[in-house]
Amino acid sequence: MKKLRVLIFIDWFLPGYKAGGPVQSCANMMEQLQDEFDFLVITRNTDYCDAEPYEGILPDTWTKLNGQFQIYYSSDKKLSYTTIVKAVREAQPDVIFINGIYSLYFSVLPLLISRQYKDAKVIVSARGMLAPSAINVKEGKKKIFLQVAKTFGLYNRICFHATNDTEELHIRKLFGLKQQIKVAPNLSKNSFLTVSKLHKQDGMLRLVSIARVSPEKNIKYALQVLLEHKFSGEIVFDIFGPLYNESYWAECLEVVKLLPDSIRVTYRGSIENLKVSETLQQYHALFLPTQGENFGHVIMESFAAGRPVIISDQTPWRSLEEQRIGYDVPLNKPAAFAEIIQYMLDQPQEEYDKFTNAAYIYAQQVSQDKKALEQNRLLFR
Repeated sequence: MKKLRVLIFIDWFLPGYKAGGPVQSCANMMEQLQDEFDFLVITRNTDYCDAEPYEGILPDTWTKLNGQFQIYYSSDKKLSYTTIVKAVREAQPDVIFINGIYSLYFSVLPLLISRQYKDAKVIVSARGMLAPSAINVKEGKKKIFLQVAKTFGLYNRICFHATNDTEELHIRKLFGLKQQIKVAPNLSKNSFLTVSKLHKQDGMLRLVSIARVSPEKNIKYALQVLLEHKFSGEIVFDIFGPLYNESYWAECLEVVKLLPDSIRVTYRGSIENLKVSETLQQYHALFLPTQGENFGHVIMESFAAGRPVIISDQTPWRSLEEQRIGYDVPLNKPAAFAEIIQYMLDQPQEEYDKFTNAAYIYAQQVSQDKKALEQNRLLFR
């Protein structure tokens, strides 16, 4: 049977890594379904927040990534409506898969261009951008755009992709009950590194955040939890990720200045995807009280690295304490976060090892979810 040609639009893609979840979501999906579909990608030739193009990659033409997938890396200089039309014509897609909502060149224009391909199935993956918490960031511009989109029927005759039932409800709230939506969970990596045991000393805790430094990820909230509660013991909190919002980071640094000597916070810059697992294994837990995630790849990465998580209840990962793989806490209960951190400070090696083992086993179970793979397969068929 002929493979369907799936053309993916996404602002940033491999070898980039700074845009986080959407990059990993697409890469995992393509890796696991490549025997059934021909995937092609149109993207930028720079990483998120970077001006320098990728080394060794020829822009503005179709090229192969790692000998597997056809990628069109567009340079900023040549990125235009005409360029995109030409690239789509060369791709000859059966399915057009658009990631995101607000990007002019990788969301809006692809939607308009797709109308020229009446036989192609058009799918828009919201990627969490239609959640109330996401819309509330720069809400004025976003609400105006969504109102205009509805008025002119921009999303008529397309299928939305939601990664879970909650995201489906968010989309229906905006676009109505008649809007076509398919639910297909994000796929995780299906191969893990061997987990190394980490020494757990009483009264010592190493926490890590791996996410872009922005209000949505709630780094400042995490720092305020550490500032506003007394802890018995020493805490290391290392922060990895691109500085998306400089003024927000300045606010975070003001909190850091007030922390006691027993709490050491260090910003360590961005980190490549290939180094995330080994980095997580150097810490006792992921600390990420995010305002919202439609998946949260780094959370899954933490489980796969055998590390429990301390996160908010605004993600699909719930009832973690019952499974002994971490904690999901309401954001209106900062004291509860503090209690958990103190509990982990006091946690002996034997108890901590139970959490690490359970987290690793849980990640393996999630990665082998055949239902999730089938839902992704049906998204394109």
